[in-house]
Amino acid sequence: MKLKLCILIILTTFMLIGCSSNAKVCINSNCFNSEIADTPEKQQLGLMNRESLDADKGMLFIFDKEVIHSFWMKNTLIPLDMIWINSNNEIVYIKKYAQPCEAMPCESFNPGKISKYVLEVYGGTVDKKGINVGDKVTIKI
Repeated sequence: MKLKLCILIILTTFMLIGCSSNAKVCINSNCFNSEIADTPEKQQLGLMNRESLDADKGMLFIFDKEVIHSFWMKNTLIPLDMIWINSNNEIVYIKKYAQPCEAMPCESFNPGKISKYVLEVYGGTVDKKGINVGDKVTIKI
């Protein structure tokens, strides 16, 4: 029974990853080919258990409502930069170098600002690309 449950979980995870659509997210002249997390299931899974993320890749979380969205790094294996974006496509907050959570309870990152989107990219990308709060974002789905 446990084996069947494990297989079901693994297959579901691969289906969620394989069925995800993509977006091109550009900030200044920097573009990221991003997986879309637009359902509660995809958002909960996020970039968990990923061992790497290319410099030009990311994950775009698209929410139904523009409110304060908090994030954490549970089961995340790589450092991430998190970029909160409002409905006017403007960056309102950035968390640089969010580190993997090694023990519960995991730290929660709360921007204190409302957002419609959150873009996650590899840790250090924001500094390398000169991305800042206030920058405009173009999202093409």
